[in-house]
Amino acid sequence: MAQRRTGSSSLVKLLGNWHQDLPRTPVYRQLADGLRLLILDGRLPLDSRLPGERELATALGISRTTVATALAQLRDEGYLASRQGSGSITMLPESGQTVSPLPGRAATLDLSTAALSAGPEIHQAYANALIALPEHLGSTGYNQQGLPELREVIAQRYAARGLPTTADQIMIVNGALSGFGLILRLLTGPGDRVVIDNPTYPMALSAIKGASCRAVPVSLTEDGWDTDGLAATIAQTSPRLAYLLADFHNPSGRCMDADTRAAIAEIAARTRTTIVADETMVDLWYDAPPPSPLATFDDADRVITLGSAGKSFWGGLRLGWIRASTRTIASLIQIRDSLDLGSPVLEQLAAIHLFSEAETFLPQRRALLRERRDACAQTIKELFPEWKITVVPQGGLSWWIELPKPLATVFAASAESIGIRIGAGPRFGTDGAFERYLRLPFTLEPTQMRAALERLKPLWDNLAQTGNEYIRRVVV
Repeated sequence: MAQRRTGSSSLVKLLGNWHQDLPRTPVYRQLADGLRLLILDGRLPLDSRLPGERELATALGISRTTVATALAQLRDEGYLASRQGSGSITMLPESGQTVSPLPGRAATLDLSTAALSAGPEIHQAYANALIALPEHLGSTGYNQQGLPELREVIAQRYAARGLPTTADQIMIVNGALSGFGLILRLLTGPGDRVVIDNPTYPMALSAIKGASCRAVPVSLTEDGWDTDGLAATIAQTSPRLAYLLADFHNPSGRCMDADTRAAIAEIAARTRTTIVADETMVDLWYDAPPPSPLATFDDADRVITLGSAGKSFWGGLRLGWIRASTRTIASLIQIRDSLDLGSPVLEQLAAIHLFSEAETFLPQRRALLRERRDACAQTIKELFPEWKITVVPQGGLSWWIELPKPLATVFAASAESIGIRIGAGPRFGTDGAFERYLRLPFTLEPTQMRAALERLKPLWDNLAQTGNEYIRRVVV
């Protein structure tokens, strides 16, 4: 099988602003840190071949010796393997360790994932699911559309939000991302264009790339979604579909208002473009629930809705769903044969219990997140007064922070060296965009969050000061 190859121009874009004039950090180490970050956050696929040393050195404008030293360090750490005739191949350390071992360093603290741990309701849901399981053991357990009872519960939830839905319009999948992959498989082919918010959810970008499609970005404005820009982009590029996050957008935290939802539904109908609306965060509102689903404004069956139990309940549940027309659901069931034979019955039974009890624990979950959001904001203002919180999210799980300088990649790479993983802005965009941004979840308990930010502060201060000195030298 041919090895997947990452071109030098693509790698340069992915690396972004990896190189800073840091007196105590050699250039080879900065390059190694930047490449390691790309491997760890998935932007550089595993088992792919890097450009040769000479080609990469030319593309980056550094010496071949520097490139060779950086690649050698990554091979020693287990992030690259050398294969005869194939050059350097990306991989992860066999031990499962995801950062290079340094003496005295604690285990990695992951601030790149926006999610909460399980609450006591999860254990109770599985206990109830085990009690309900015996009545399903007489069947084969295969059901590509999902248990009728769960689909009915989800349909009723949509109806309560103003979107009449039947159980036949619901398909249970193994998470919203899995559902998006299934939709891409049905509606797109290699080379097709998919319009996205810019920035957007990085795993959606990976799914689009994995489907051999091209992501076409439409930037968010200070006020939210640019409907004129969306319409113009659709007219100019003729995409097969558009992927949008209307409810507490990941990563910006914005929530699309009802007028914008209506405008986008009208654009979809007029241009005959399918809109995939990802509602993963819809239950995580703080002061008021979001407007009715985007599909409520759709009279042409052009909106497919993705939902998930991961953020509302627990990521380990690994259940999501697709809400679409019965014709689209029937087509999705047909092509699912080549992927899997349905979702686990036990998890579906647990989800039924969680939905039935949701209003007893979701309010406390929202209150907890609001408290952590506010505590995290106070800590950021105290420790990093030069960071700008672009939007105070009214729901969701994270901040989208604007930095005073384009230092996101090098800062994230430096943070890895002290055992903290953060989400650099370019991970959420295309072609190396958003070097001035970080996504920072506020899901940790406040004392843990403060401790993590206090560990990051010396790194940032050193980096920011060095950057200032470098800029002054260049200007002079």
